[in-house]
Amino acid sequence: MRPLTDVSPKPLLEVRGKPLMQWPLEALARGGFSEVVVNTAWLGEQIPARFGSRHGASTLSYSHEGRDFGAALETAGGIVRALPLLGELFWVVAGDVFAPEFDFAQAAVDRFVESGRLAHLWLVPNPPHNPRGDFGIDAGGLALSEAPVKNTFSTIALYRAEFFARHADIPAGNPGGVKAPLAPMLRMAMKNGQVSAELYAGPWTDVGTPQRLAQLNQ
Repeated sequence: MRPLTDVSPKPLLEVRGKPLMQWPLEALARGGFSEVVVNTAWLGEQIPARFGSRHGASTLSYSHEGRDFGAALETAGGIVRALPLLGELFWVVAGDVFAPEFDFAQAAVDRFVESGRLAHLWLVPNPPHNPRGDFGIDAGGLALSEAPVKNTFSTIALYRAEFFARHADIPAGNPGGVKAPLAPMLRMAMKNGQVSAELYAGPWTDVGTPQRLAQLNQ
């Protein structure tokens, strides 16, 4: 995203008049989820300076990866770092995706709880920059590491803290600042039938280039 991110973290880049991360904050609040933990890394001090500890009805806490370890800890490492601030079950969404119509619904949480699984992912139709996709879905709604048809992981998901206790092999709070990607853990859990998934067909953009940002703002 350079040169835009030379002076701003991606979640603060504006889409249609709002910082990118404000869209999921507002969507979570509409769904009744008002306690939010924000992981920060590159230029991370700008995010609490912009949003503080409250945004509307939401209370914001911060896990400062960049300040504490000098860089981002990758997705799983960052989530494990934030686990002491999270409950036994929580939503995760990346701060650089735009999904303005996604419904963070209590009904989805209730179905996830009843399923007994450790993670539930929302996949999207493959964008041009990821034509092969990431994961499949079987007829029963289980996520598949390998499948004839794959879709792209939206980054939006529900997790139990137990998922990371079983698969991360990092102490909660990640005191050593271990960098750990999420995909290998998901693939391992998929082999054991511990991950479900569904397809989300609403608008979704991985805001990964200045061109994609410009297209959203046209």
